[in-house]
Amino acid sequence: MSHLLHIDSSIGTDSVSRQLSAYFAEEWRNSHPGSGYSYRDVVAEPIPHITHPVHQSLVYPDGDHGQSAEERELTAAITDELLGASTVVLGVPMHNFSIPSTFKAWLDRVVHPAHMSMPGKTSPLSGKSVVVIQARGGSYAPGTPREDFDFQEPYLRAVLESIGLGDDLTFVTAELTMAAHVPQMEQLRPLAETSLATAYETLKKLAA
Repeated sequence: MSHLLHIDSSIGTDSVSRQLSAYFAEEWRNSHPGSGYSYRDVVAEPIPHITHPVHQSLVYPDGDHGQSAEERELTAAITDELLGASTVVLGVPMHNFSIPSTFKAWLDRVVHPAHMSMPGKTSPLSGKSVVVIQARGGSYAPGTPREDFDFQEPYLRAVLESIGLGDDLTFVTAELTMAAHVPQMEQLRPLAETSLATAYETLKKLAA
């Protein structure tokens, strides 16, 4: 059975990335009646950054490294949610040219040797459809002055591909989201509106 895992990581309760991920989730569920759905908000319920015992347990799972039962259960729950999904939608705003630390804490629980994809070894996470929704206050598109400041998409692409989530990986980006609120960016509002409309249109197609 198809199953959607929906993750949000924006600190804003009505942020663009949350609006877009909610739209995709609704469209996907309408297109896949009877399918499963799981939601995790890593801001409302923060995932603790990994400690040394947690890290050692992920890298060397056969040993006793002093990891608490609560940490073990949290990692297992996050892993089970990801393993059980056929489609994953990730709402990830840009924070300081990269990703929020809240989302990095989620990644650190699933990026480890058991999930790595490499020659001769297929990741147990392979074969999923993954949609990464990015929202950015400015523009980091090719040809813009800040193109080289985009450490968000290249990092996410590399890390997701490393654990087998690159088989069907799509990035949908809404840029210039601050134009609606910052007077100095008023002249960029038409570009921001076009970027957002394109994001919605792309997500509707992907959800179908």
